[in-house]
Amino acid sequence: MPIKIPNNLPASHVLESENIFVMDADRAYSQDIRPLRILILNLMPIKHVTETQLLRLLGNTPLQVEVDFIYTKSYIPTHTSQDYLTEFYGTFDDVRRKKYDGFIITGAPVELLDFEDVLYWDELVEIMDWSRANVYSTFHICWGAQAALYHYYGVPKYSLDSKISGVFRHRLCVEHEKLFRGFDDRFFVPHSRHTQILRADIEKVPELKILSEGDAGVYAIANLDRRQFFITGHAEYDPLTLKSEYERDLKAGLNPHVPDNYYPNDDPSKEPIVRWRSVAHLLFANWLNYYVYQETPYEIDRI
Repeated sequence: MPIKIPNNLPASHVLESENIFVMDADRAYSQDIRPLRILILNLMPIKHVTETQLLRLLGNTPLQVEVDFIYTKSYIPTHTSQDYLTEFYGTFDDVRRKKYDGFIITGAPVELLDFEDVLYWDELVEIMDWSRANVYSTFHICWGAQAALYHYYGVPKYSLDSKISGVFRHRLCVEHEKLFRGFDDRFFVPHSRHTQILRADIEKVPELKILSEGDAGVYAIANLDRRQFFITGHAEYDPLTLKSEYERDLKAGLNPHVPDNYYPNDDPSKEPIVRWRSVAHLLFANWLNYYVYQETPYEIDRI
């Protein structure tokens, strides 16, 4: 089934070239099907890159998905034009009276700041609080996961001596968790961050359950009713995302280490090995199917 996206969104051309079924708004309106309504708060500076990564995964399931994008009004992105935001994005004011089956909050390049020092923190808190009554299931990614764990449960983050960057092995901490249905016993996911959360802090919160962890630490956490997921890695990353980050940091004189388990023999002159593509598709498909589609009310206003 297709994913419905705004007319003329640039990501549609990339997705169609990858044989991912998309339809524009005009075609979707002609079908008498109740699509899943997914809201994405895109906190990343270069919006179209993150859009494409997420839409690639949301669009490769048997479900019809309708996506709205929002950005923060309290901080205007500097790497994406206002014209682009006006055409393809709204703000929280545009959606606060709506209901959504699912909600994705992305990461953001602000992790070295204290949460309260982030310019849009108050707005993000308002959006997160709104989501608990107006969204059936929320999927938080990287800094978005750290922010939500801190706001809802007081779980702190800690700065690392050096950046975690690479593709790391993970294991499951629970049996028969539907989010990981079809996963191998050991699987790989990219991580790229300067901070971490600790198992010991999560274990102090009775409402939280660690679902997976690995060589980069805790990977996936859920609350007990499985309506909030907190994911510390980046399964959605493109094959060359870590490469571009590494080369960007080299150019900036930050002396980054070569991303772990990414290049053959850790040689940056070689093409990276993709170990996580199937993981990414399974992760998002399982979330959409088992925790959104199978659970959300058909009458969306009942959320």
